[in-house]
Amino acid sequence: MIELKIVSKNALHTLQIGKILASKLKKGDIVILTGDLGSGKTKLTEGILSYFNLQNEISSPTFTIVNEYLSKDTPIYHFDVYRLADSSEFFAIGGEEYFEKGISIIEWGEIIQDALPKEYIQINFDRNFNNGNERILTLKTFGEKYDSYFKEEMF
Repeated sequence: MIELKIVSKNALHTLQIGKILASKLKKGDIVILTGDLGSGKTKLTEGILSYFNLQNEISSPTFTIVNEYLSKDTPIYHFDVYRLADSSEFFAIGGEEYFEKGISIIEWGEIIQDALPKEYIQINFDRNFNNGNERILTLKTFGEKYDSYFKEEMF
């Protein structure tokens, strides 16, 4: 397990962190984003999509649960499970079937914790109340699959 603390100075920096993260992601990878409303989860997702030249296509999947983006290499599935009561609703929409088909980014993933496979990346977003623009991102890897992906100096 890897655990990294990353301080994002502002929204542009969060976009850059998303691009760096995206450079490591492959088909079958799962990224869980947790944190309060407005803490930067969608901004990080925008950074990931911009790495794949999909930055103009992002929209929040709050009401649709999942948005699908097609990059030239692999599909990207952007979930927002905020409105789901629990993982049973995630299973009911066939959410777990997306995991092996492409890269899955799941906002509010803690809601469906028991639906997640054993290996995934989780990023928690915390606000720095002394500096309204800063966010403290805590990146954790679960499972050995991701242990070689990250080094602290890369961010």
